[in-house]
Amino acid sequence: MRTNQFVTLLVAAFALAGPAAGQEPGEVEPKPLPRLANPADPATPAKELFGRKSKPANLEARAIGFYSRGCVAGATALPVDGKTWQVMRLSRNRNWGHPNLIALIERISARVPKINGWPGLLVGDISQPRGGPMLTGHASHQVGLDADIWLTPMPDRRLSRKEREEMSATNLVREDREDVDPALYTPAHLALIRAVSREPEVARIFINPAIKRAFCRDAGQDRAWLRKVRPIWGHNYHFHIRIACPDGQEGCKDQDPPQADDGCGAELEKWLSPGYLFPTPGVPGPPLRMSALPAECKQVLVAP
Repeated sequence: MRTNQFVTLLVAAFALAGPAAGQEPGEVEPKPLPRLANPADPATPAKELFGRKSKPANLEARAIGFYSRGCVAGATALPVDGKTWQVMRLSRNRNWGHPNLIALIERISARVPKINGWPGLLVGDISQPRGGPMLTGHASHQVGLDADIWLTPMPDRRLSRKEREEMSATNLVREDREDVDPALYTPAHLALIRAVSREPEVARIFINPAIKRAFCRDAGQDRAWLRKVRPIWGHNYHFHIRIACPDGQEGCKDQDPPQADDGCGAELEKWLSPGYLFPTPGVPGPPLRMSALPAECKQVLVAP
């Protein structure tokens, strides 16, 4: 899938979901999903099958397919508590990813106190135990190479389970969507995302266009990192890290490289034009079926 196709899908997804979809509260005591009457039916949406898998496939670690159409074998869980991170919305069971991504989150979070003075990171959705389409909230996050990081510093205490399910991240965007809220946006946000973007395996960082506008304004002469920071709706409470396919993993499909400039010109202004600022909600397309995913995802789904 080409970059422009992927952006079209993202715009449609976020127009439907709304900018705060990722902040919907979870459940302290989640109820199990009902059993499917006929899971072998080819018409069963893939999200219903992958959303019911609570553990990873016992296979060699591998990202399979494209970020918005694939799955992950041998996923690793990010522990819900680390010295410099805490996982949010535990009821979703989406703290799974390819080992390369989990290692990156742990490595970056350990540096956060020196990067911008925060105690650590609050981590949102990564992937399901076997990746694949999710029941709610995302078009991507399917191959274990995407992760959402809240734009709120980790507190210097352990959050309760109730707090992790119900508290909201900080919305950095002004009500008119044209710029950041100066009372909430700080240099610490720029420092963190600049540091993450400089990690070699990071292919892209998705952020709200208004926040990208602030970065463009405040970056100074050091601007090379901005090319990886791409505008997209729905990312005013968190930023989205995407890493490249691991070396040597056939069947994992990278996104096309971002453009060579800093992205602070005509492209950004288009995102901040009236037609983009308040997009017309689209009509959701049919959910993906297993036949739309790589054939290897069937093995991932049925593996012990």
